[in-house]
Amino acid sequence: MAPIASDPKDLKLVLNPAKRRALSLLLGTIISHMRFKIEQSFDPSPDAEIALPRDQPQDPEEEARQRRLEARLERPMSTPKLQELKKAALFYFDTWSNEVHQQFKKICDGSEDPRSEQRRKEWQAARNPTPPAYTRNSDIDTKNPELEAQFEAKELEEVKEVTLLQSQFHPIQTRLTTISKEDRICVISCMVLVLLSLGHYSAHSRVLLCYLTSAFAVPLSVLTTEEKEIAQALLLASKTLTADAETQKRRTENASSRRWKVGLASVAGAAIIGVTGGLAAPIVAGAIGGIMGGVGLGGLASFLGIFAMNGALVGSLFGAFGGKMTGQMVDKYAKEVEDFKFIPIASEWGELGTKEDAEVEARRLRVTIGVNGWLNAKDDVVKPWRVLGRDSEVFALRYEMEALLELGKSLQSMVSSYAWSFVKLEILKRTVLATLWAALWPVHLLKMATSIDNPFAVARNRSEKSGEVLADALINKAQGERPVTLIGYSLGSRVIYSCLRSLAERKAFGLIENVVLIGSPVPSTPDNWRAMRSVVSGKMYNVYSNNDYILAFLYRATSIQFGVAGLQSIADVEGVSNLDLSKEVSGHLRYPDLIGKILKRAGFQGIAVGDMDIE
Repeated sequence: MAPIASDPKDLKLVLNPAKRRALSLLLGTIISHMRFKIEQSFDPSPDAEIALPRDQPQDPEEEARQRRLEARLERPMSTPKLQELKKAALFYFDTWSNEVHQQFKKICDGSEDPRSEQRRKEWQAARNPTPPAYTRNSDIDTKNPELEAQFEAKELEEVKEVTLLQSQFHPIQTRLTTISKEDRICVISCMVLVLLSLGHYSAHSRVLLCYLTSAFAVPLSVLTTEEKEIAQALLLASKTLTADAETQKRRTENASSRRWKVGLASVAGAAIIGVTGGLAAPIVAGAIGGIMGGVGLGGLASFLGIFAMNGALVGSLFGAFGGKMTGQMVDKYAKEVEDFKFIPIASEWGELGTKEDAEVEARRLRVTIGVNGWLNAKDDVVKPWRVLGRDSEVFALRYEMEALLELGKSLQSMVSSYAWSFVKLEILKRTVLATLWAALWPVHLLKMATSIDNPFAVARNRSEKSGEVLADALINKAQGERPVTLIGYSLGSRVIYSCLRSLAERKAFGLIENVVLIGSPVPSTPDNWRAMRSVVSGKMYNVYSNNDYILAFLYRATSIQFGVAGLQSIADVEGVSNLDLSKEVSGHLRYPDLIGKILKRAGFQGIAVGDMDIE
């Protein structure tokens, strides 16, 4: 199946001038809303409270201690560092939004051809029918009750999808909802091409499309399907173009000159695909169309012409050559972080057939990276992430295998010990947070603490360093010019925490689309989360359980005065959604097996799990 739109200028065919003005107004309103959300994320929520344990009577000394802590946590939010970060985030966003406005104007403006209306009618009559996944044929369906029932079920599912999408991305009102569903879908497809013609597909661009899809009241699957089809069409076209012998030669030379010591380039699947620097800017749309016409891809000619002349080539879009990280930068971290590599999930399943098929089929316009917190076996690196859907290119981050395996072994040993069997009975007399706060752990448990404290401390330290390497990889575009979603549990969340802090310090915006932190051994202080939120364009989730005894015990020797995100909600930070699993999760070790259900509850679509709730 090919993309619905083959050229961003198709907007001029599907929409007349008045409707294009309405679309321009809608895009402007969405962008203003997105900017407001960025500003809001730096401001304190009006009714926020610090989530500290208050369920047990406290003596005056402990109460005074808690008040001192609250005063520290509620320090002034408008610190100079955060204000500087806010200014930088808004500057980056404004630069991006100006590019969007200018590109949209360039594509859609201009005098109307006197025959435009006639050409519009001819185009609409000649274009392919909408794919069956999006519409129904009432004339045929009503003659077949069974088929009619299937379509009704599909329509009901579609309504649920739209409702879920609009609960996450506020639907901006627009009169364009009165045009046909077919035309709305075509506009979405055209807008993907418009944003790609900027030379990158940033996280802000993806969020803009989510808001547009929500405003048009169509399912998110429409957008993800178009992203997939456009990605594969671009890759097929680029493979044809790179058949030129000189281009092939330069591509080989470029590939052989990069010796990645820690496997960062594998985030692109280690497949050298795409239009390289060998495709010079003078190749114009007509020439590209002539080349692609022979393989039935001439429809994307104009788009690829814009794409190439903007200097952003297909190879860089998909990260075919990894980032531009220097050998010295790799060596700097390779001495401290072992086994740092991105493992493609699809290839682990052996789903992609031949190498040639894999080069096209695996590629998406988005990337998802799953990060583990410990391992019980080497195969566990990819196991939790197999539930993720195929709407993005999914990788598992492999790092510090020995440290994570040792931590997993120690965790299993601890929870199966005789001493641990008494812990819940002791802790149930107080809450987990209160126990952590008062340091009232059973003596017989503390005696065995060294067997878990050392592995946890080592793995925690390695996780922080791995987060810095991950930030370097993303800044240097190992993933290409595509938005990234980061998901991690336990110390995997610590990796992401370190990564986001590094990105914020370096003011690297527009790289991260969504973030999910599960059972996180990281501080819950608002300032830290505001800084992290500033580099996340889409949704950010903190998944916690205040009954997580294991996390509380592991974290007891750390700076608990700053809170523990995996044990409590994140208060006072706009744009961070808290998912409370206290009623369902009392054991930290359950998280790897619950990834799919957690993501589904958070609103992620395309997750390969049933509808059963977390138990």
